[in-house]
Amino acid sequence: MYADLHLHTTFSDGTYSPEELAGHAQRCGFRAVALTDHDTVDGCARMAAACETAGLEFVPAAELTTELAEHELHVLGYYLDVQNSKLLEQLCRFQEVRRQRVFEMVARLNALNIPLQAEAVFALANCRSPGRPHIARALTQGGWCSGLDDAFERFLKKGKPAWVPKFKISAPDAIELIHQAGGLASLAHPGINHCDEIIPDGLECFHTKHSTSTTQRYLEMADKHGLLVTGGSDCHGMNKGRPLIGSIKVPYGCVERMRDKMQRRAVAGGFLLAGGEPGTAN
Repeated sequence: MYADLHLHTTFSDGTYSPEELAGHAQRCGFRAVALTDHDTVDGCARMAAACETAGLEFVPAAELTTELAEHELHVLGYYLDVQNSKLLEQLCRFQEVRRQRVFEMVARLNALNIPLQAEAVFALANCRSPGRPHIARALTQGGWCSGLDDAFERFLKKGKPAWVPKFKISAPDAIELIHQAGGLASLAHPGINHCDEIIPDGLECFHTKHSTSTTQRYLEMADKHGLLVTGGSDCHGMNKGRPLIGSIKVPYGCVERMRDKMQRRAVAGGFLLAGGEPGTAN
């Protein structure tokens, strides 16, 4: 029994709808999946319904872009209360930052004589969490680039002419935000972060960009510090020309241990949902 705990949909920069993603997960034989769209939980309701139809266990989650000592870190929040008011308030803030960044990057492209319009990017994104992949798709569709990789290499990567820095919440603040929303925090793809200075509840040991030795290193680190182990394909649909879902299979025991920690936390807090499941406070 396996899980994929790092997946994206059209509610951020993926190309699959929640229903399409759940279908792929079912065909891959997964027992559980998490939806970790960037800076949003908007897709969780549809993903939960799609997973129920497909007979999959669903974990509501999100991926937050953070910063620590000038390093960009992504923090995954699992088992989030997607109605938590403070979480939703902060996510709205992050989404507005994303929109403003699109305007600024498009302005830089315009200065390079590329007449792309921000409204075209937002229409293509059709979500509240737009990002650079949407700009790359718009550049490709407009004929200014041959593909997403070309768009990033020529214009959108850090140091390229259309790149604009983005506001990032601090990693400790992101972890606190996740915890107050009832969730567990896991450091995403630590092997490519170049920073092991902060350790939340768990580490994403399994990832498509981790080598076997890197995976083993973080499994040993998680064991040493008593941390949860998470992992996933980081599938964004067809962004890379082929879907990554199915390429990483995380042992289902990792999900069970996450649930156990949620249960212990809920018991310590003195409240449970019907059926013995942990509740969250808003």
